[in-house]
Amino acid sequence: MEWLSLLSYPLFFLNLVGIYAVLVLGLNMQWGMTGQFNIGIAGFFAVGAYTSAILTTGPSDNWLGGFDLPFLAGIAGAVIVTIPIAWVVGRITARLRTDYLAIATIGIAEIIRLFFLNEGWLSNGTRGIPGIDAPFDVGNAGYLLIVAVFVAGTYLLVEIARRSPWGRVLRAIRDNEAATAAAGKDVARFRLEAFVVGSCIMALGGGLYAHFVGFISPEAF
Repeated sequence: MEWLSLLSYPLFFLNLVGIYAVLVLGLNMQWGMTGQFNIGIAGFFAVGAYTSAILTTGPSDNWLGGFDLPFLAGIAGAVIVTIPIAWVVGRITARLRTDYLAIATIGIAEIIRLFFLNEGWLSNGTRGIPGIDAPFDVGNAGYLLIVAVFVAGTYLLVEIARRSPWGRVLRAIRDNEAATAAAGKDVARFRLEAFVVGSCIMALGGGLYAHFVGFISPEAF
């Protein structure tokens, strides 16, 4: 029907809005709550997208794959793989603040992009990974419901974290790091935890993006 075809673009647009909302929630954990100026979001977005794509696609001679796992396993894998990567990046940038942290994180994001560009055995290089299926063969309308569930669930968890004692320490670090340290809080540990959690949320968004568009390449990141 003609009216259904007219809805295709709004549905496509709303899916992207939902996916980027997940990214924003991850950034809010780092910048909004802790004051960590991370602009290397695309790096963790790429890690999540590629991890989920590799885990859920079928066998191929062109990239590491063949696991053919279900959608939720791919999303979970994206988050799990991001944990050690974000921990290493967080440790490297632990002493950086404001613009210096921003420059370092965007540089790391570019390193991640170039890694996927050059390691063809893993990611198929510039040719990318095609055939990333959406769960249950749903269209844009069905996938929008899935994205909405993830956005709502992520928002709820972030709100619970924000209102918890852990979240209050993060906001104290954002407002006055010296005073928080003087109160006996391990500022470095809390900053690292917030960075890892926020990066994992960004990777979740990357996994959702990969299954939505069905194809990823380094140029997307």
